[in-house]
Amino acid sequence: MTSPREMRLRIRSVRNISQVTRALETVSASKVRKAVQAVQATTPYAEKAWKVLVHLARQPGHTSLHPLLTEREQIRRILVVMISGDRGLAGAYNVNILRHTLQNCLDFTSPISFVVVGRKGRDLLWRRKLNILAEFSNLPSPSSFADVAAIGTLVVNGFINEDFDQVYLAYTEFFTMLTQRPVFRLILPLKVQYAPEGVKAYNVTHSRSSAVFTYEPDQTEILNQIVPRFTALQIYKAILSSQASEHAARMVAMRNATDNALELMTQLQLEYNKVRQQMITNDMLDIAGGAEALVTGLHR
Repeated sequence: MTSPREMRLRIRSVRNISQVTRALETVSASKVRKAVQAVQATTPYAEKAWKVLVHLARQPGHTSLHPLLTEREQIRRILVVMISGDRGLAGAYNVNILRHTLQNCLDFTSPISFVVVGRKGRDLLWRRKLNILAEFSNLPSPSSFADVAAIGTLVVNGFINEDFDQVYLAYTEFFTMLTQRPVFRLILPLKVQYAPEGVKAYNVTHSRSSAVFTYEPDQTEILNQIVPRFTALQIYKAILSSQASEHAARMVAMRNATDNALELMTQLQLEYNKVRQQMITNDMLDIAGGAEALVTGLHR
């Protein structure tokens, strides 16, 4: 039977753990709000840039306007940018994005290289002996565009130099505090899909749009500036969304851990009270038995 001293130490240990998990929950709640605000701040520019690209993509011969719009006839090499976290204690966040990425990669027949954001993703891919081209970790949260510009430059230059024929982005999309979903999508070559009215998606537009654009200095110069920047912006928004998803997942995981710790502490306290009560009862029975024996001895 466990001694009362051991039970007191265990209760104290569980209480300390609950305090740590509650603190981590509070920190994650603060960080997720900042990350969501950063995502929302990039939305106006992304929408305007997307409208310009959609308009250019509708022009005759648009695939020859810029290398990032050109589809390769033969897919020889593929690059996957996978975004994960630097730390654990976030539930199944890191495992889910890795599993989703590897499932989508099963359909590829060409060699695959990975650019990994986050130490956890790097470690998981390294254990599977996959080809890691580059790794970026310890990014601030929320990150600025300058913090992730090197990733966009690496991806754009690799595609233009024909080191890769397709570039995919794997990240976790933030919807709500309780809902985050892994996403795996093609970002290069840049494609526009047409869909009926009412259907919404990242790269979907509708045929009824009649926007008119005037380009200055010219269409080519605009493309040279906006297409690489928009590609980097997609990666930037994916990193911000992944950071928000990671903090939300960690907040929920720490909340569950805190609740479990409090429940365990309550059970341990009840068990400790029972043991202590049993010890007091035994002591009282020993005292009563000793007193009775003493009285019996005196009468004799």
